[in-house]
Amino acid sequence: MAGKKIIVIGGSAAGPKAAAKARRIDNDAQVVILQKEADLSMASCGYPYYVGGYFDDRNMLLSTPTGITRDPLFYLNAKDIEALVNTEVTSIDRNAHHVTFHNTLTGDSGQMEYDKLVIATGAVPRMPPIPGVGLTGITTLQSMKDADFLRKVRDEGKIKKAAVVGGGLIGIETCEALQLAGIEITVIELLPQLLTFLDWELAKLVENHVKSKGANVITDNGIAEFLGENGILTGVKLENGTELPCELAVVAIGVRPNVKLAQEAGLDIGERGGIVVNEYMQTSDPDIYAVGDCIETINLITEKKVHAPYGDLANLQGRVAGENAASSNCVTFPGTIQTGICKVFDYAAGSTGLSESAAKKLGYKDIITIINASPDKPGFMDAELLVTKLVADRNTGKILGAQCIGPGNVSKQIAQWAMAIMGRLTVEDIINADLPYAPPFSLAIDHFIATAHIMQNKMKGRMNGISCVEVKKKLDNKETPFILDVRGPDEYEETRLGIGETLIPLGALRRRLNELPEDKNREIICYCKISLRGYEAALVITANGWTNVRVMEGGMATWPYPKEK
Repeated sequence: MAGKKIIVIGGSAAGPKAAAKARRIDNDAQVVILQKEADLSMASCGYPYYVGGYFDDRNMLLSTPTGITRDPLFYLNAKDIEALVNTEVTSIDRNAHHVTFHNTLTGDSGQMEYDKLVIATGAVPRMPPIPGVGLTGITTLQSMKDADFLRKVRDEGKIKKAAVVGGGLIGIETCEALQLAGIEITVIELLPQLLTFLDWELAKLVENHVKSKGANVITDNGIAEFLGENGILTGVKLENGTELPCELAVVAIGVRPNVKLAQEAGLDIGERGGIVVNEYMQTSDPDIYAVGDCIETINLITEKKVHAPYGDLANLQGRVAGENAASSNCVTFPGTIQTGICKVFDYAAGSTGLSESAAKKLGYKDIITIINASPDKPGFMDAELLVTKLVADRNTGKILGAQCIGPGNVSKQIAQWAMAIMGRLTVEDIINADLPYAPPFSLAIDHFIATAHIMQNKMKGRMNGISCVEVKKKLDNKETPFILDVRGPDEYEETRLGIGETLIPLGALRRRLNELPEDKNREIICYCKISLRGYEAALVITANGWTNVRVMEGGMATWPYPKEK
């Protein structure tokens, strides 16, 4: 007797994972993947690194960890899964339990019955509805075809100037890839900052880093028109009227769920534009599951629906749907806290949970934030800087979100914060966390724990913090706080803010208290390189009777504005 027939539509990430899991659960099932593209199981998050020349073998994007290419023969021999490539599903008949498809090369068509169906049709790139968008030389980086095109651009070396439209994850990774190819890059972002999962002050530090690598960055300005001659791109015109010449434009302004098939089949589509699924990844039809970038899921913090097109989530969802399609609904996917990370030349930028700006937009009123700038390990082990911004509930101490940037091990920090949020931990739960320690890997008190310590100090009133953004706002508003730099003279001579600060090194502060304002109620703002000494200075000054002493969180390491020197 033939086993259950399981059809998976889509062969990128979520689809093959669902098919493989279904096979592992039910050895007798008939499992079929129908894939529109010529390739299977593409590591799409690796496209920018293939374009950038981090590796040259295209098949590495399609291979198992042991180097075997995941083609139809691999799926047939290793997994007993029939994988049909260049095969587009054109309709789903829910009543008859069959799908209609055609071969994109030959035009041949057919139908195939199913007992259970998994939809993994992914997402499609958003394109701006502006003149010239169809010119030759405009592309996205969504498919293997796109990656092949941009890799060819890199290898040929003919293009000299390019525009990257969009400063999100893909835009920044594409910027790096093309910059490494010797192409002059301009990143154009409509919003006031790059990487909107970060708050502005961290995003500005990332922007400064991108500029330091030779790329141009334009924010608060969008594309009004793509310019061309004879159907070929020659430049872009910005909304403010500026025209920039370029021979290539990569559009990376986000994606939308590819729900055409599901919609035409009458499946429920949600407010975020994705297929509606329950915790079993089951659609409004109990025999149809959906996974990956075509669905919307629950944000575990806000309990609101979100579209979260991340490769790791697609695989996790595929695993759940595959098991449920092959057996009964026995496993669940709870939702997401939208954890992400990207490489920015020799920096990384990551986040998990809610940023301060996102929390405020969602109506969170009683939140508290801190910024910690400190090394990832001891100086004698080639320490690198990390800058973390933590967002918590002021009353309960519950962690709501964290962002981290810098050349240090950002991934480790974000992973720890993600697990803290998933585990519903509070600041007090983290301050004595038992983490692995050795000098090659971390400080004795890891940056993660130190960040919690700073938050604890702020929550208990032991530290009165102020962000660089708030300091700059005070100065712009002609306020006159007493600004105290407590670094050493050599550090001051090497680099300084030039905002009217007074230099009194921490080691001399107790002897020079007379140089502080006579008015004990005047606001004093202390800082150093990372504001560890700034915090100690604030304690000394407060102990001697001054009542309004603040610490500039993160110190000079987080100052995103121009410096005097």
